[in-house]
Amino acid sequence: MAGWMARGAAGMAAGAMLALAACGEPSGTREAGNEAAGEAAAGADRWGQTRAADAVFTVMTSGTPIGALEVWREADRYAIGYEFRNNGRGPTFEEAIHLGAGGHPVHWTIEGATTFGNQVDEHFHREDEGEGDGAAHWRDSTGEGQAHPGGPALYVPQNASPYALGLAARALMAAPGRTLPALPGGQLRLDPVETLEVTGADGAVRQVQAWALSGASLNPSWVIMDGDRFFASVSPRFAVIAQGFEGEDARLRERAGAWEAERYAGIQSRVARRYDGPVRIADVRVFDPDAQALTAPVSVLIEGERIVSLDAPDVRRAGETVIDGAGGTLVPGLFEMHAHLGETAAFLNVAAGVTSVRDMGNDNDSLDRLEAEIEAGRMAGPRIFRSAFIEGRSPFNSNSGVLVDSVEDAVAAVHAYADRGGFHQIKIYNSMSPDWIPEVIAAARERDMRVSGHIPAFTNADAMIAAGYDEITHINQLMLGWVLDADEDTRTLLRLTALKRLPDLDLDSAAVNATLDAMAQRGVSIDPTLVIHESLLLSRNGEINPGAVDYIDHMPVASQRSARSAWVAIESEDDDAAYRGAFDQILETLRRMRERGIFLVPGTDTGGSFTYHRELELYQETGMSPAEILAWAGHGMADYLGAGDELGRIAPGYYADVFLIPGDPTEDLKAIKTISMVMADGVVYFPEEIYPEFGIRPFAAAPSVSVAGD
Repeated sequence: MAGWMARGAAGMAAGAMLALAACGEPSGTREAGNEAAGEAAAGADRWGQTRAADAVFTVMTSGTPIGALEVWREADRYAIGYEFRNNGRGPTFEEAIHLGAGGHPVHWTIEGATTFGNQVDEHFHREDEGEGDGAAHWRDSTGEGQAHPGGPALYVPQNASPYALGLAARALMAAPGRTLPALPGGQLRLDPVETLEVTGADGAVRQVQAWALSGASLNPSWVIMDGDRFFASVSPRFAVIAQGFEGEDARLRERAGAWEAERYAGIQSRVARRYDGPVRIADVRVFDPDAQALTAPVSVLIEGERIVSLDAPDVRRAGETVIDGAGGTLVPGLFEMHAHLGETAAFLNVAAGVTSVRDMGNDNDSLDRLEAEIEAGRMAGPRIFRSAFIEGRSPFNSNSGVLVDSVEDAVAAVHAYADRGGFHQIKIYNSMSPDWIPEVIAAARERDMRVSGHIPAFTNADAMIAAGYDEITHINQLMLGWVLDADEDTRTLLRLTALKRLPDLDLDSAAVNATLDAMAQRGVSIDPTLVIHESLLLSRNGEINPGAVDYIDHMPVASQRSARSAWVAIESEDDDAAYRGAFDQILETLRRMRERGIFLVPGTDTGGSFTYHRELELYQETGMSPAEILAWAGHGMADYLGAGDELGRIAPGYYADVFLIPGDPTEDLKAIKTISMVMADGVVYFPEEIYPEFGIRPFAAAPSVSVAGD
């Protein structure tokens, strides 16, 4: 986890590594698969211990055990081992903690590897016992820091097991007002949520208390305590739960979904503005995707969820609510084309002008609930275009969507998705057998569904293009076929580390040209997820991720630390040069694709929002102009998804999905990063009001509004 309170930030930099369903292949230092949880009880020496753990917890995603958390305790000292694998990846941490007065950690060491393989060597030390004036010192992947709290304070580690939540909750229970200063910054707060009865496999019943632990990141963490002992940490898709109580996983995740729904409904009630009668956005220039230019000043009249007319800038009529555009630019809503949507990302995408997303694979039940909340108006969120995620079962499989064991199962999954409705394409994933793909594609064609996906292990893009792919997901999935041997397994960390081979690749070679020619001839598009490759290949410990420079100072502390950390292990100068060279090769490949007319699709796989703005910005490196990018990311994607007659333009009859900025994005694309107002499906939002709900400092002031009748 990138910061132990970043669990809910799917889509933001602090939570991206846990939320990703695709690009790089994270690693730890040990081999582990879905059998990891079962090893816990028998593995007393797994973490260098000589006796059985005092407490064992099972790590689960969407009901599937994927790892374990083990705790050994002697008085006020703890040894902790934490590891899980989902989609062949996950963190591995070993912790040693010494608690001082008030149950506050005064010594803490964390070693291991993050989800994507960056080595962890984190240390914290408090010079006194945590209650006096002693200085606090820490070292993490961003560097060294110190502070003089002048009293009790809780250290928030950059990387730690979820057991840290339990230690923090216990300390906060005893603190005045259940609040304490946090290190390196902020303040932690603990709020009661719900008392629950849980039943173990042996029939034992316990009464536990759910708490919301907040203050260090974008969202609360839902931590469940059995008295003053850690019992579980849950979210709608992920849980760490006391061994023997795995049968409560589904119910607890459902409760977490309800707690989150209540939180987001509360935010929605404070930030959503639904005005009576027509709304006029006055004195703006509109971005026209056909002309790829701004219009002369106009006013835009909206009734309900649709645009009615574009009028002279000074037109006003009785009964209208007027939003003063102050000479700014009104832009059609943008499309994030590689999302794995969660609640926070839904809100923050809207605040970033991303009013439509293509979800590329999710827990289907969770996405059903989220979509229902958005459609009912109980929370903000973009329009969702869903992909039917199908994965083969293996020790490395992802646990989203539908898992299949045979070609018959895979074909049946296609038909089941088609019968259910609401899915415009299927998405094939890593552990699918290449031999199954032709029959899967035939079934999709029979049901009028497009086909996109990763390149399954032990094949290459050429074979998938020949089989009938409409779209390839991730540029690394394509390019690895030019540098890997046939027997190398891309379900592992290799699909990340092998990118180091790209600088030696001759882009003028016959193999490269054959692949690109086949894509152009067959009309195969690509969803490169460029911004995630920038983070994977160019982030370095102690340096701000180049894609986060424009927004990171506005973010909570956990997000800021994450943005100053490498995603991968950079073990030498040669590694550094190779990864940087790999990104250069990716950019050059995309330039060549564009020259051939291969259709590019903008998506992040990091949750969108701020990283989506960076995704678009990077395409300037391929030769695209700001105006061309805006037209492509708006109406171009609406057309691609078959919705171009209702979305992507500011014109009569179109949906009122728009955003307002003070600058001219056709001259400087960075202007889209300062949004003052968004309208999504006719509901008005001011990002200035949304961002503080997530601990983010706003980027632009809201426009003035004259409400009809005032």
